[in-house]
Amino acid sequence: MPQLPDDLDAVAVRRWCSLALEALGRERAEIDAINVYPIADGDTGTNLYLTLESAAAAVEAVFAAHETGTTAPATADAVRAMAHGALIGARGNSGTILAQLLRGMAGVLADGGDAAHLRLALTSAADAARQAVAHPVEGTVLTVAAEAAQAARGEDPDLRTVVTAAYEGARAALARTPEQLAVLGRAGVVDAGGRGLVAVLGALVETVTGQAPARGPRTASGNAAKAPVTVDGGAVLGLPVGGTPVEGVTEGDLPVGAPGQGPLDCPEDGGAGPAFEVIYLLEARDEQVARLRTRLDALGDSLVVVGGDGLWHVHVHVDDAGAAVEAGVEAGRPYRIRITHFATESGHDVRVQAEPAQRAVVVVVPGDGLAGLCTEAGATTVIARPGEPPASGELVDAIRRAHAREVVLLPNDAALRHTAAAAAEQARTEGVRVALVPTRAAVQGIAALAVHEPDRGFDEDVVAMTAAAGATRYAELAVAERQSWTMAGICQAGDILGLIDGDVAVIGADVPGTARTVLDRMLAAGGELVTLVLGEDVPDSLAEALEEHVREGHLAVDTVVYRGGHQRAPLLIGVE
Repeated sequence: MPQLPDDLDAVAVRRWCSLALEALGRERAEIDAINVYPIADGDTGTNLYLTLESAAAAVEAVFAAHETGTTAPATADAVRAMAHGALIGARGNSGTILAQLLRGMAGVLADGGDAAHLRLALTSAADAARQAVAHPVEGTVLTVAAEAAQAARGEDPDLRTVVTAAYEGARAALARTPEQLAVLGRAGVVDAGGRGLVAVLGALVETVTGQAPARGPRTASGNAAKAPVTVDGGAVLGLPVGGTPVEGVTEGDLPVGAPGQGPLDCPEDGGAGPAFEVIYLLEARDEQVARLRTRLDALGDSLVVVGGDGLWHVHVHVDDAGAAVEAGVEAGRPYRIRITHFATESGHDVRVQAEPAQRAVVVVVPGDGLAGLCTEAGATTVIARPGEPPASGELVDAIRRAHAREVVLLPNDAALRHTAAAAAEQARTEGVRVALVPTRAAVQGIAALAVHEPDRGFDEDVVAMTAAAGATRYAELAVAERQSWTMAGICQAGDILGLIDGDVAVIGADVPGTARTVLDRMLAAGGELVTLVLGEDVPDSLAEALEEHVREGHLAVDTVVYRGGHQRAPLLIGVE
């Protein structure tokens, strides 16, 4: 059991993110099922999970980059990374609000993590989230956040008391949401975003106290909250909101939209709403964003703009998606633009869909050059830009774009193992047969793709691709950022590191010399084919020199060269 923290330091923030991600993972499907407001599109739980996943990944990156030693990163670095990760990875209306809640907390927790700072952080979070929403509505996550902050007020100096009070206040507020928002009352469910926030606060309780709290909303008396659920014919069932059916009611009696079932269709509330959800990140000045809010508010609804310091996350529901993007262009530089047609997303699009292919390959690549190569080979690609690994939601989107009954997923990075596994599991719930080949480097993915044959049996194809990847040793060159201990000795800032199969094996002074040493060590164990993937700024002369080096020392070995474009490593090497 981890040591219980006296305040929210960087280690505690890291554990909080991890536990919150686990909690949202467990409750994702149930939260999706009760998602009826503002749009009954059944994705609130998934969007919250993907947003928190990005926040947790950013915190992990801070720890990974921290200098080796016994001290942890500064609390300010951890909480700011959490907020920034949530901002750039926010998905949907609920995820965007969660990002602003975390940003509001981070602004205070960066100065301290004791009980007094946490009270201020909860209040700051609730205020920031409410200000980010163009037209706040009671009975939503905004209400739950405000009540959590209110419940935590006081003078008690004990952090555990503050955290527990905030959680219990949120649970009680969540139980009251069906009374405050008519669409929730008619559906017999609590607010989905609010339930997600309760899960996140529950993870904070477990972080601080070491004990997982009770799940679900509470009434003021402490009993499970019940809400009516209307079924066909007008009958009403009493269901514990967010829990299991009452005695005598079986799962088959539940109406669509009750916990454990699909999202409830509420046409009187959401059926006539805007057709598109538009989301993008925006680099813009504060004064430009103020004008953007006004313009987007006139175009649609569910407008949420969060962020600051030049980087913003914009979310809005509109009928004219082009106008919403154009407004962003006029305000600054929008990117990561995502447009979702609600009818298509919910399965109501009447257009004839193309018949899915039998099999496809989805591959993560470190640069544009390899993306083109893999696309030519028939694969669907996801680009992992330096410092921005793809989240599981991006991989799921790529699997959907591949539009096939069977998909082979090549993550090409050991750090993406869990992310890829989560994406594969999500795709399987949508009826796609997915096989995850655990490739740890782009050159392994190239080797696997080279033996892919869509006409043979799925299992046989996966075995062949796995074998090809496993037979490919991989290496990369990197530039040391600081003095540190490695498997090859002590390196200094600016040294060229040669990593073989993920471990530092060579420390050199320049790229050509280090590359030659790495090649010799790899080929000493044998090999028939060398693959070189050059970074954007690496000259062709290096590839020519290395090809010559291989020919002179290893007569029976062939060499192939690819341009990787803008990638993290100046050189990737594969030996088969």
